[in-house]
Amino acid sequence: MDDQYHFPLETFMSREKFDRIKQFSKDLETPCLILDLDVIKSNYESLRTNLPFAKVFYAVKANPEDEVVALLRDLGSNFDVATRYELDQLLRLGVSPDRMSFGNTIKKEKDIAYFYEKGVRLFVTDSPMDLDKISRAAPGSRVFIRLLTEGLGADWPLSRKFGCHPDLARQLIKMAVRFGLEPYGISFHPGSQQRDVGQWSTALTTVGQLFRWAKEEAGVTLKMINMGGGFPANYVEPTDSIQQYAEDIKRFLDNTFKSEWPEEVIIEPGRSMAGDAGVIVSEIVNIAKKSVHDRYPWVFLDIGKFGGLIETLDEAIKYPLYFEGQGKPVSIIIAGPTCDSMDILYEKWTYTMPEKTKIGERVYILTTGAYTKSYSSIYFNGFPPLASHILK
Repeated sequence: MDDQYHFPLETFMSREKFDRIKQFSKDLETPCLILDLDVIKSNYESLRTNLPFAKVFYAVKANPEDEVVALLRDLGSNFDVATRYELDQLLRLGVSPDRMSFGNTIKKEKDIAYFYEKGVRLFVTDSPMDLDKISRAAPGSRVFIRLLTEGLGADWPLSRKFGCHPDLARQLIKMAVRFGLEPYGISFHPGSQQRDVGQWSTALTTVGQLFRWAKEEAGVTLKMINMGGGFPANYVEPTDSIQQYAEDIKRFLDNTFKSEWPEEVIIEPGRSMAGDAGVIVSEIVNIAKKSVHDRYPWVFLDIGKFGGLIETLDEAIKYPLYFEGQGKPVSIIIAGPTCDSMDILYEKWTYTMPEKTKIGERVYILTTGAYTKSYSSIYFNGFPPLASHILK
């Protein structure tokens, strides 16, 4: 009966797990995010099993909850840090600075100095002026150079805002030496929720060329590849398994570097680590049509783009939604509660709900553990940031 409405629940979680989440959240105010730390632990262990050669640097921005960070700290993860505020959180939680990298290409010189003062010695860069700042504020540090990638095949592609072309990367390698820094490696990001594993092959081919050029032309032996994130979470559209991604990526590394792999390979998972661990519990505020003959009713939830679902922008990330009502499936438009006309979640992509669904009933938005609470606004229309709770 209740599994005919767009997405079978068991595709995303067991009925037992759902009932546990439902019972746990029954008295909680909506909207709220329920996080299952067991899922994060399982995802971390899966990455370590399938990519044993790679060091995990968890992207804190995906989900910075203290409990998430503490769990990954205890499991042995390293951390990709974007700001001094994330750094302060990690230090407060007892993470040593040698387990961190300053992974944001856009950073103030005083913040670089702050990271250096606290003991961080690994910095990303993609421009001469940024490299100059690092040389002054973090003398002698290791730097890795981020390449510009197109992100084709990704649900949430990264723009030209990050990275540089290989010709500039060559200049930065030489500049790093002149500035007294250690040109340590090359990084790239294939795009978030990347469905085309071939994008790793394309990027690694360029990385291999830069490694050879650095050694032969600049006399520099690069030691590290940072492959960024890109591994998928379990949204509406299916992807290959982590095992399949890992097998292909290992083959790409073999093809590029043969038996002489770099000393260190880094990955920066965020979405694939935390995404599947979260369920947002929401309430239906209103169900309405815009005219007597309107085909699709509008379903207004108490959470929208500004409450943590900004990745529905352009309907890029398609979260599984689960309704519990009765009746045949009815196609709907889904929108949030705010006074902004762009706060529409899904209008082009067809979602359905049971025709007897009522105002006040709850909707469960699955795979929402990453880039939701950390994206939620601060009091737009007076709505507070998205609350979160650890599943007990």
